Amino acid sequence: MITIRRAGDLDARQMADLLNAIIEKGGTTAHTNPLTGRTILDWMRRDPDRSAWHVAEDETGHILGFQFVEPHCDLPPEACDIASFVRLGQTGLGVGSKLFDASRAAAKDLGYLWINATIRADNCGGLAYYQSRGFEDYAHHPKQRLGNGELVDKVSKRYDLR
Repeated sequence: MITIRRAGDLDARQMADLLNAIIEKGGTTAHTNPLTGRTILDWMRRDPDRSAWHVAEDETGHILGFQFVEPHCDLPPEACDIASFVRLGQTGLGVGSKLFDASRAAAKDLGYLWINATIRADNCGGLAYYQSRGFEDYAHHPKQRLGNGELVDKVSKRYDLR
């Protein structure tokens, strides 16, 4: 059974571990350097009045994934950015779908009109995930430099909340 709830401070370490495993595997996230629980906490506190963080957990409290919506300096104030991370080996089990239901509702409650997702163009799973939620392509960003110097293309997708 998968439960979705708001993320809290005590989830930060487990969220960092989950994301670090994805970073170590490579190829799906723009993050290239390992993160600490402190980094996740700092992210969660960037703009708490305009963001929402959710975790998906199993019946034992093991975090299967997390997702957040928040403002982004490259977006207009009526738009929020979304990021999604699902534990390796747990994709395709409904974790992402349940997280998006919570994030979509939170984005509406926060007054946003649309959600932006910017995904690496070589992240086929991420592109398919957002496409299946109803996101539509609206911008292509060639040769974006990652933290390790690698250049990747990115795609921005939009989901209207109206």
